[in-house]
Amino acid sequence: MNYKLHQLDTFLNITPTEAKKSRSTGRQPKGDVVEEANQSVFAVFLRDAGVTLKQGGTSNEIAVDQIVFQKRIQQQLQKSPRYPGIIQEFISGLESHIEDPERFRNCLLPCVPQLSDGDASSFHESLLRMLLAIEMLQTYIINTLLEKLPEFIFLSFINVIFIPRIIINQLKWLDRVVDSKELAVKLMELVSVAPVEVQRDIITSLPEILEDSQHNDIARQLNSLLQENTQLTVPILDALSSLNLSSSLLTEVREAVMSTLTAVQLEDLPVVVKFILHSVSASDAYEVVCNLRKKLELEQCVLPPVLQASQNRMKSKGAALPASTPAAGSSQDSVTLTLDGIKSAVRFQKTISEAWLKVGINKKIKKNSCFVLDLLALFILHSTNANQSRRGAERVLKLKVRTGLIQEALLQRTFRDYSQVGQSVMRGYFPSILALAQSLLRSTDPCVVPFGGHMYRHSFTAFDSYCQQEVVGSLVTHVCSGVNGEVDVALELLCGLVTEKPSEMSLYAVFVKGILDYMDNLAPQQIRRLFHLLSRLAFGQQQQGAHIQDDMHIVIRKQLSSTVPKYKRIGIIGAVMIVGSMGESQNGSLPQETFRQVIALLELVKSSSESTPDAAALYYDELANLILTSTLDPQVQEHIGKSVLDDFQDDFVVDLGPEITGSFPFPARVMYNLDEEESQGGIAINLLPLLAQEMLNKAEQRVSPLCLSPFFRLLRLCEEKQHQGNLEEIDALLGCPLILTDMDIVEKVESLSKVEREYLCTLLFHTINWFREVINAFCSQKETEMKMKVMTRLQNVTYLQTLLEKSLAGSPGYVPPVANFDGESTDGAVIGSITAVNKTKKGKKRKAPGKSSSESSSQLDETTDAVETQQDQSEKEKEKEVRQGVNLGAYRQFFRELDMEVLSVLQCGLLSRTQLDSELHTEVREEVLLGPAELVFLLEDMLRKLEFSLTASPAKRAPFLKSVGFSHLQQRSSKDIASCCVQLLPALCSHLENCHNYFQTLLSENNGVVDGPATDVHEHQLMSSAYQLLVQVLNTTFSWSGFSQPGQRSLLKKALGVLAGRLKEGGAELTLEQLIKHSFEYLVNFRSTMPSLSTALCLSQLLATVSEKGGNSAAYREQTASLAKGFLSQSWVTASGEKERGNKFNEALHALLSIYLELVDDVLKAVEEIAGEGIPELLNASKDESSASWPTLSSEKLLTWNLAVRDFHILVNLVKVHLSYGRLFLESFLKLGMPLLDYSFKRHKMDVQSLLKTFQLSTRQLHHMCGHSKIHQDTSLTNHVPALKKSLELFVYRVKAMLILNNCQEAFWIGNLKNRNLKGEEILSQRSQASDEEEEEEERSMQPQGQSEDEVLFYLHTPCSEASEFLLHVNWSRNLHVYENVSGVLSAGRR
Repeated sequence: MNYKLHQLDTFLNITPTEAKKSRSTGRQPKGDVVEEANQSVFAVFLRDAGVTLKQGGTSNEIAVDQIVFQKRIQQQLQKSPRYPGIIQEFISGLESHIEDPERFRNCLLPCVPQLSDGDASSFHESLLRMLLAIEMLQTYIINTLLEKLPEFIFLSFINVIFIPRIIINQLKWLDRVVDSKELAVKLMELVSVAPVEVQRDIITSLPEILEDSQHNDIARQLNSLLQENTQLTVPILDALSSLNLSSSLLTEVREAVMSTLTAVQLEDLPVVVKFILHSVSASDAYEVVCNLRKKLELEQCVLPPVLQASQNRMKSKGAALPASTPAAGSSQDSVTLTLDGIKSAVRFQKTISEAWLKVGINKKIKKNSCFVLDLLALFILHSTNANQSRRGAERVLKLKVRTGLIQEALLQRTFRDYSQVGQSVMRGYFPSILALAQSLLRSTDPCVVPFGGHMYRHSFTAFDSYCQQEVVGSLVTHVCSGVNGEVDVALELLCGLVTEKPSEMSLYAVFVKGILDYMDNLAPQQIRRLFHLLSRLAFGQQQQGAHIQDDMHIVIRKQLSSTVPKYKRIGIIGAVMIVGSMGESQNGSLPQETFRQVIALLELVKSSSESTPDAAALYYDELANLILTSTLDPQVQEHIGKSVLDDFQDDFVVDLGPEITGSFPFPARVMYNLDEEESQGGIAINLLPLLAQEMLNKAEQRVSPLCLSPFFRLLRLCEEKQHQGNLEEIDALLGCPLILTDMDIVEKVESLSKVEREYLCTLLFHTINWFREVINAFCSQKETEMKMKVMTRLQNVTYLQTLLEKSLAGSPGYVPPVANFDGESTDGAVIGSITAVNKTKKGKKRKAPGKSSSESSSQLDETTDAVETQQDQSEKEKEKEVRQGVNLGAYRQFFRELDMEVLSVLQCGLLSRTQLDSELHTEVREEVLLGPAELVFLLEDMLRKLEFSLTASPAKRAPFLKSVGFSHLQQRSSKDIASCCVQLLPALCSHLENCHNYFQTLLSENNGVVDGPATDVHEHQLMSSAYQLLVQVLNTTFSWSGFSQPGQRSLLKKALGVLAGRLKEGGAELTLEQLIKHSFEYLVNFRSTMPSLSTALCLSQLLATVSEKGGNSAAYREQTASLAKGFLSQSWVTASGEKERGNKFNEALHALLSIYLELVDDVLKAVEEIAGEGIPELLNASKDESSASWPTLSSEKLLTWNLAVRDFHILVNLVKVHLSYGRLFLESFLKLGMPLLDYSFKRHKMDVQSLLKTFQLSTRQLHHMCGHSKIHQDTSLTNHVPALKKSLELFVYRVKAMLILNNCQEAFWIGNLKNRNLKGEEILSQRSQASDEEEEEEERSMQPQGQSEDEVLFYLHTPCSEASEFLLHVNWSRNLHVYENVSGVLSAGRR
């Protein structure tokens, strides 16, 4: 700009200093004053008016105020005898005067005042501009100037390019333009021939030159010019922004501008976007934003990171860039300015922010059609101060992430391209990015939590140290919050950052170390992650955080020396994690000093924990997990393996001899030996003697049986690591026996003392846990003999569990030994729950067996209870069952956790008793087969694992008792669990088909019934349980929310391909819709062999889950609804022929009915069918019978059906006591139905009358319910009475208001409605019989003939209809005075 001013001053022969001086003093810098010689009319009039014309480089002088000057000129012209011809002479004189360039220059520059009198103003406009203000001269002078303008247009080579701009400036801001239309035409003609620089000057000046009347016309011409010449985009848009345009024209212009958006120059983009957004009306905002986000391709505006880095290097070296290469700085500035324009529009225009949010929730946006702009717009929305925009941005981001529209790849691309585009793009939105990441991480929706983690990770990677510190601080806050979901994800993120950016994270090690002060709020798995993180920082190979090593050692030693079990556990976990980091395998051998420190730390932990069995067992478990998940240095691995093997043999293994010596509570006996040929001279697990020794002298016991299973797990993992999975060195432990006692003693448990009973229970728990760990160890072995032994151990476990149930039933208050050692002590809670279960089992008949479990919320417990409802025994057998039955679900935390690898046993075939023959032993040895009991055992464990990993979100796992026993599972991601399930799907489908074939065979052999004489009840129960568990496992697998994530679509297709492949070959080539179709058809085939209603419910849920994955959902909904209806119309009986019953059956019935009503097309028709057919049949049936068309509808299940009935009249007739639902419908009718009746009364009188009559039948019944509740004094019902009566009274108001609105108020008649019970009998409470009789007589004299007194409150005869009559009622016992206040209701009705 300074350069241009210098050009102008050069042209005018005035230096900047001289120009400033001349304008301030009015004195000529050099030369004498030359008087004007030209005595033309122009010169004479100017001199007489007070202006002295100068020559050379001197500005014209003015002696009077410019208003006075203009008035004098006008008077001279008007008073001249030659007027109006004198005007032309004046203009001719002007033209002659400005022929000389110097004089023309003087006329364009401001006049300088003569300060002799001191009265003149310090600033005056140019001579030409003062003359333009005189209307009679304006047109002539404008023509003269515009004719003069072309002389200077093409003289840019002599530095006179700015004269045209000075000429145009003379025309700006005139008080009045005499001929605005003609001026506009001439200016546009100039634009068509002028060079670009002059065109820009003219176009940008148009709003300041023309009057409003010309704005629309000039806007159309500019719009056309915009399509032809993109070089003029910026000046045209600037001009259009300042023009006063009609809304239709503005829309037209905006659409034209939008169409050029993709071709506009990058440096012009901010102006274009600003014009588009600032010209938006409320009605067009949504459409404009939609078009803008599609056409504004910011990705094309940013150089790739490689080119950006290359240009930055060239700039730093001072090298010149090629002319064809776009400057990175200019593109960065343009993108920054464009986003600033969007931010300005969002901040100051509410319609724009609302439109962006509306676009965000648009469900029509397809996947892979979200752009970087969408993400940046959300950051912009959140960065504004408006709470609505912030909350809206959070809501839209969660929605887009949940639906897969915004994925991690888009976020990565945004950070990659825009974190380098100036500091004001992504860096400027860092506070909003951090706040959004915090919100996502705190969400209870597991689908959006990982995206919050990605935002944290990219922010740490892309931004400066300040932002990195904020990210770490925020993650530490999440960890310290105590909310399990936040803590898990935040710890995982911190561990990931330590792995990816160890040197950067080392700067913030002190921040992370602060979490140690909040370990009381962390679960064991979280403590493990925390110490893994800290030990990697402090003791990793690079040891960037070595400055916290001493602090870590101090904390660990302090915790290990604590006598509080909780803190000792923390010390053990932390020490083992430090061992893992210090002893990690490196490229070379581990330094001897480091090896010595590792061994010393291991010895410290061992010596600190060996005096406490719980602590020692935890140490073994933690060391086993470390060996499983880490790669230790061979020296460390060998040292641990050798010491573990020696110690295990010394502590728990004994040689078998002819006799077992010692004093024990029960006779010792070698049991469960699978190596009979090695019975002499073999080995055995010394369990019974160790347990007896522990009971006798617990304080002096060095070896506790509590450590048996953890120690063996550590031994097994050490062997696997050292021998690459080969367990040949310890395979004798799979078949070796245990020193136990004869299990026949369980039958005599009630005759034992309390100590003996508890000793027996403890012995059984240790034995079962030993077998579970043995199964964990050897389940992956491939040899047939090993598989057979594993299967035998599974049978041992299922058999021992039945013995344990009997033993526990006779040992109330018994607390089992701890099996999972990394959690808090839960003895108190466990004792309470176990006692409650035992009391329920022992003191209650089996009328409602569903109450037997303290954890009835899970599907597994529903399965168990549903199976129990099928058991039919004699009364004596039932009493025996009650005495013996204990649900082991309450003791689940006292069993060792089974690894996911154990589920591979499910790949074996199924062996049912009906398939056995006399050659059992010889045939079974040829193939490893699962028995029904073992299948149920494995499926129960699998379902628990899936419910924990795939169904429950991290935020819902807070209660310790729900997560205990899943320590190993928590170390695997939900994706890994889902992948394992998909691998097992073929085996699960085989078992599902076997169960289907079993029941199909059973039905065919028994002529279509399940309770034939040859039915094995126990096997039927096991197969029924297995059937239901299989369906539940499939449903839980396919319900995993991770399948909705784009990255898991291939896994979903693989899973569906397994189901579809059972029906049709070539599943890998099918589309997702085809896979869903075939999978649905495959599953529907199992409908004919459902053994129980609970299994049928699970199948319906599975079908609904599969159908939601895509395809034609309407057809699937119809089939699933039809299937559910068939199940509801089926009579469900147990293997003994009795009907299923119980609370769990009722809950399953309710859930199935809900599915049916949710999926059926016409809900009201379905309800009417149920109520119209099933209810009358039920009412006519005997007490124990059910409806013929709906067998599941019996008298004891009526309430379940009523919960789903939605038609108001049917609901009232079915549910006599559901007052709250009646009030809700009544309120809805008053709010939504009565305004319709107001409008429809005159045109549809008969329809309105019929509707109100039908409605009165229901409201009368509600009134009777109120009386019923008062008689029985049922507080659960009477609580609803006041609100219901208020609604009934408001209904009377509303009807009267409707009549007044339709000029029928004289039809309103009032009477009293008596209180009656549900049977219609009058309630005599407040008045005597005599007074009631008098009242009845009086009512009979008042009411119309043909109506009974219990119906009438008031009578309405509408004269505007032909004898249309209807009756309404209300309770007059309260608030009589309010009935006169009809006006308020009437006005509401009119509104």
